[in-house]
Amino acid sequence: MTVSERIRISEEVGDALSSGRPVVALETAVVTHGLPRTPIDTPPRIVGDPGPAASEARRRCWGSADAPLDWTPSQPVNLGLARLVEATVRSAGGVPATVAVLDGELRIGLEGGELERLAGMTDASKCSIRELGRVMAAKGHGGTTVAGTLAAIRAANRRLGADGLPELRVFATGGIGGVHRNWGRTADISSDLLALGSTPVSVISAGAKVILDVPATREAFETHCVPVLGWLTDRFPLFTAPGLPDGPPLPRFDSMPALAAACRTHWEDLGRDEGILIANEIPEGMGLDPLELETLVHESVEAAESQGVSGAALTPFLLGRLAERSQGDALDANITLLCWNAAVGTALADALTTHG
Repeated sequence: MTVSERIRISEEVGDALSSGRPVVALETAVVTHGLPRTPIDTPPRIVGDPGPAASEARRRCWGSADAPLDWTPSQPVNLGLARLVEATVRSAGGVPATVAVLDGELRIGLEGGELERLAGMTDASKCSIRELGRVMAAKGHGGTTVAGTLAAIRAANRRLGADGLPELRVFATGGIGGVHRNWGRTADISSDLLALGSTPVSVISAGAKVILDVPATREAFETHCVPVLGWLTDRFPLFTAPGLPDGPPLPRFDSMPALAAACRTHWEDLGRDEGILIANEIPEGMGLDPLELETLVHESVEAAESQGVSGAALTPFLLGRLAERSQGDALDANITLLCWNAAVGTALADALTTHG
């Protein structure tokens, strides 16, 4: 097997690109390392809550407040979320290109029972860029982070371009990584920033993870020449919480064709290789209070320091603690924003395809 043969683009993804259907790349570190592997007693709020906020979120994600959503109570949360996000892309007329490493192959689009297999693994690696080559060479398995997924898209686009097919241009995730708190002491800065600054892809995200130093992360985007554009918002979202009214303003887009035009101009007319961050705020009423969340984050960061948690283990520790301390509200918000980002990503991929 040659190196290029270790990158497998699924037949469904290839057919969609060749026929001009929208394709949205999805990460899998949230499946292997980000969410619980156990069921929850009640379905996520966006699936089971009859209230007006959840109904409006369902309408925005799936076009109907009464959309039939498949959430099996006995299934692990990580698998249920992965299925729900893929279903969101499909319901909007797109094709999900879920990215992972299985048996040493970098998969762009999972087939058959591969998603279920990945969700059930206990030995999968968390693959950022630096881990991908090692895990693939060892014929291992892994869920890809934002940076790892961007590296996979870059590799896939080389293959697609050589075959005369359109390239992947849209990637939907949860929250982007960035500059961690206390970065002046630890120099802990996510490779997501470098990867986003060197991969011409639109990344749909609910801002940066709130566990980060958000102002420093915003500055880092500018340093890496990454445009940050707001979809239906002029403020920078705080992941599971809406953005603060007095936060740094964003250029706001309310038209998907206009947003697609801005992306194309950046890449095609200007010839830039940076990605573009599309900040997509969690639907109103579905997020946490930003000030209360900041208190929880501060307490969680102190707990991580006292327990010596750092490096790759830090983000899962902090997010897990937030989910626990918020009595599940953070988990519900995380699932909601992932679906909403997938829906917006599909609309953007369609606009780029239709008007490209």
